[in-house]
Amino acid sequence: MAYNLKEAIQKPNRMTAGHRMCAGCGAPVVVNAVLRGLKEEDHAVIGAATGCLEVSTFTYPYTAWRDSFIHTAFECAGATVAGAEAAYKAMKRKGTLPEDEHTKFIAFGGDGGTYDIGLQSLSGAMERGHDMVYVCYDNGAYMNTGIQRSSATPRFADTTTSPAGKVIPGKQQKRKDLTEVIANHHIPYVAQTAAIGNFSDITTKAEKAIYTEGPAFMNILAPCPRGWGYETEDLMLINKLAVETCYWPLYEVIDGRYVVNYKPKNKLPVSEFLKPQRRFKHLFAPGNEWMLEELQKEVDERWQRLLDLEAMTNQ
Repeated sequence: MAYNLKEAIQKPNRMTAGHRMCAGCGAPVVVNAVLRGLKEEDHAVIGAATGCLEVSTFTYPYTAWRDSFIHTAFECAGATVAGAEAAYKAMKRKGTLPEDEHTKFIAFGGDGGTYDIGLQSLSGAMERGHDMVYVCYDNGAYMNTGIQRSSATPRFADTTTSPAGKVIPGKQQKRKDLTEVIANHHIPYVAQTAAIGNFSDITTKAEKAIYTEGPAFMNILAPCPRGWGYETEDLMLINKLAVETCYWPLYEVIDGRYVVNYKPKNKLPVSEFLKPQRRFKHLFAPGNEWMLEELQKEVDERWQRLLDLEAMTNQ
């Protein structure tokens, strides 16, 4: 269905105001944009791994979630929501649920609980073919426990476990490309997106993911003002710069076919994305130009590979 901004705005938030997420955090923006992809008449069972999103939106006996919500351990959001979906199907088969009852199953996890600790249960859920959506809100580190590096953390980023010192200038390893890892599970729908502009890209993809039969995965950039070190009012600017520099391309993999949704006319250097973030300030010190060059090379290579995949799969 074509994205309709007026209709999307008029939908009620399915995660309410009053939660305890930080000002300028990308996660609640991501959640509300994704849940706007649900039809208003449909119910959702939502599971969330331990992390910033869970601890700040569900503090018993209070909840910010309007749909059914399951807090699950750090490592098993994929397995928990897959289990709920399997139980739902069994109840439908046995006739204990009416045929016209429509429930969707959505898991949320940060990059720590998705790229790292929860990868096994996520991979299993995708491979088994459960009719569910897994959404990774990628803030690039273990933010809830003190900004430790994860495999989603970009190279050279300063974190509490990869401090930028004179000998070792931040994280030394390249960022894992989880979107590609899940695309290689050969599931019906995979998307990478961010909250930019009028939210058309993120909400359109969320609707596709939710209403595609079978497993779907969304990797969504969710900047963190504490961990990244930007001004809280610059959240949307950070998202925009990530996309315009091709650090975070917007694309889909639909039954194995790659579709790049946005190709900047004037691709910005990755330094424009890095400059507003405190975690990369050491890259701009005299003598550290080589790190910017390395990151630019990495971004360019990944971008070209994505364009090549699009060309190859659309022949």
